[in-house]
Amino acid sequence: MTATVVMSGRDPARGVPVEVAAAGERIARVTALPEHAVPQGLWLIPGLVDLQINGFAGTDLNAADPDVSGVARLVRELHSVGVTRFCPTVCTQSREHMTRALRALAMACRSEPQVAYAVPGVHVEGPYISPEDGPRGAHPREHVRPPDWEEFEAFQEAAEGRIRIVTLAPEAPGAIPFIGRLVASGVIAAIGHTAASPEIIRAAVAAGARLSTHLGNGSHALLPRHPNYIWEQLAADELSASIIADGHHLPSSVIKAFVRAKGVERIILVSDAVALAGMPPGEHAWLGQRVVLTADQRINLAGTPYLAGSALDLVSALGKVMSFAGVTLAEAVAMASTNPALLLGVEAGALEEGAPADLVLLRQDQEGRFEVLQTVVSGETVCCRTPAPPV
Repeated sequence: MTATVVMSGRDPARGVPVEVAAAGERIARVTALPEHAVPQGLWLIPGLVDLQINGFAGTDLNAADPDVSGVARLVRELHSVGVTRFCPTVCTQSREHMTRALRALAMACRSEPQVAYAVPGVHVEGPYISPEDGPRGAHPREHVRPPDWEEFEAFQEAAEGRIRIVTLAPEAPGAIPFIGRLVASGVIAAIGHTAASPEIIRAAVAAGARLSTHLGNGSHALLPRHPNYIWEQLAADELSASIIADGHHLPSSVIKAFVRAKGVERIILVSDAVALAGMPPGEHAWLGQRVVLTADQRINLAGTPYLAGSALDLVSALGKVMSFAGVTLAEAVAMASTNPALLLGVEAGALEEGAPADLVLLRQDQEGRFEVLQTVVSGETVCCRTPAPPV
């Protein structure tokens, strides 16, 4: 007999209390409740979908010696911050290194049904990106190389067909026809870590590119005032734009401008989290360097002002994008759940009968921050915690 999970909270889209009953993998019933039945600040939302996670809570998906069991551990840790589905992200490295990482992800999906559900696709970020300082970001220059279809096919074979997003620089030699081949094979081509001219950005869009990866990051510190690759991507209605809304990677005013330019329906919140995300604040050793993780989710190289990765999680991004861009919780949830699901072509969550029973119960404090109280995946409670007392 299928167990029923019942959750109550406010529906952000309507602002009213509801009771949602999940029977198995689907929502069986949504019932309106009296106003007094649910406290203010208690919200029920669909599970969050993160298109870009490099690691979390000590697990590094790009480690030289991949830990297959660590992928399942990472999935469980993500449940605690409301992420029910995500794209593990494999970044620029040697062919052998990237192949090992992709094989480990495929093995984790094969061996753990919970991981297989959590991973609707893998995101490969690089190695076909700009070698220039700035656009290259933290990707190692020695492993940056032009697109190679034979190599990509080998990557896809190692991933057992799970690669769904490839981020590349469209100005790289052969990149425009490569984008066409990605699209024809059912892979989402994303523009990122690029120094492309506006003309090349337009050519990439014409070839089928559909996403700008962490727009505004992986770019030069100084750009021409008007004709540049950020404006060109903002103007392309064909491109959704993912953004890291932690207040460190982009200033709040830039996030507001990006949301206004693209519209809520074309903005996707991503964490771009690294292994230090979800760890306690303080000084840590990471990738052979000393880094400092602050209480406000900033990772700096020790003794410098330079960022050394993202410690953001999507539930924190909800409150931040609401504050920065003046959007509602329903709009923020669309950016972190509906929009990425639609891009991937997977069923988007909703508080509706028959929708996937991927649900998150949130408590919002007086400062607008959100805490995950319960996460349900396919009708099964995978995270449940007692809320901290009000401050």
